Amino acid sequence: MSPTTAFAPLFLQVALTFVLLFRLGQLRLRLVRAGSVNLRDYALGADVWPAGANNVANAFRSQFELPVLFYVVTVLAFMSGRMSTGLLVLSWVFVASRLFHALIFVTTNNIPRRFAVFTGGFLALVAMWLVFFADLATDL
Repeated sequence: MSPTTAFAPLFLQVALTFVLLFRLGQLRLRLVRAGSVNLRDYALGADVWPAGANNVANAFRSQFELPVLFYVVTVLAFMSGRMSTGLLVLSWVFVASRLFHALIFVTTNNIPRRFAVFTGGFLALVAMWLVFFADLATDL
């Protein structure tokens, strides 16, 4: 499998992370410029950001939780020559779940819906690790 094909979902996941960070910067800068947020209070550790900005911050922060395991299994599978069509499909399912998870987070923040999407992505990631491990175990 070509690197472009194997890493396309990974690059989209990275792009999502950058988009969320950019959006968070925009929101926070706008709030500071409008005088809605006192940076001195923020510097002292106060929770000064309104819910909308916090939702984007939380969506950004969540890109450093499950996706880390996604990055690892994707790189390991590719580097070991074990990136299969099945793993690629699961990669796309995982990244789609992360996109929907972030979209829900920054819009309605509907917890049951967000949890359902998170669970789907989690199960896809577990399946990726199981498929990868099973493929490695065939060499034992």
